[in-house]
Amino acid sequence: MERMEWMERMDRVERVELRTLRYFVAVAEELHFGRAAARLHMSQPPLSRAIKALETEIGALLFERSPAGVALTPVGAVLLDEARALLDRADRLRVRVAAAAGAGVLTVGLLGDSTDPGVRRLARAYRERHPDVEIRIRETDLTDPTCGLHAGAVDVALTRAPFDETGLVVRELRADPVGALLRADDPLAGRESLELADLAERRWFRFPDGTDGLWQSYWNGGEAREGPVVRAVQECRQAVLWNGTVGMTLAGHDPGAGLTVVPVADMPPSRVVVAWAEGDGNPLLRSFVRVAVAAYR
Repeated sequence: MERMEWMERMDRVERVELRTLRYFVAVAEELHFGRAAARLHMSQPPLSRAIKALETEIGALLFERSPAGVALTPVGAVLLDEARALLDRADRLRVRVAAAAGAGVLTVGLLGDSTDPGVRRLARAYRERHPDVEIRIRETDLTDPTCGLHAGAVDVALTRAPFDETGLVVRELRADPVGALLRADDPLAGRESLELADLAERRWFRFPDGTDGLWQSYWNGGEAREGPVVRAVQECRQAVLWNGTVGMTLAGHDPGAGLTVVPVADMPPSRVVVAWAEGDGNPLLRSFVRVAVAAYR
């Protein structure tokens, strides 16, 4: 391509709005217009029009569209790297201005066990980018999967789905396999894998009445269960250790002495998500979400 043509193309890129770049990044990361539209909380037709207008503005196709799906073109792959960097710089600018104006505080909700390595990577990365921002942590037990979002107690939550998402924006960061938490001497402990039907007649640990229904149903394998009520990760483990009950836990976690975890083949994975209130335009929040997505990628 001629040097002059490339220079003209770059001039057109400079005129692209940040909002349009956010649209483009969403489609490029999802590789699906419908999922990207849902993530952006907009309908698909205006998103498709915005991407077509962006391609016209740049003068090149950004996506290959086919019945099999959507794929980035070489030009789209270059723009994705540059768009991410530009959006990151824009977020840093907004955060610095907010911090200088005395608004540099963000309250983050964490669910239950905050030892996830993703949390540690995120904390380190966010501190490197925004050393002047004060992060306040609110750790909640397993009875509140939104970590206080619905009550307005936090600005953003690092948690696990599913839960009532009314009024919230939820972005998946990772999905973890789930297994049955059993005593090491349980008759099922030596199995390579289980199905929920294998645990149908057992007593399960469960969350208190009033806990989010979607959350309760997921961790109970979609059924109403009987057994001891728990509120925290350690209480779950102790309920199994002392009573021989069962329940679901993350397959990759060390359950501790006297306990074991057996994968459950028909349990969907547990989704790690970042969630925040719809319409919250706090620049610290927007930057936090971008850093979180990168830290868990």
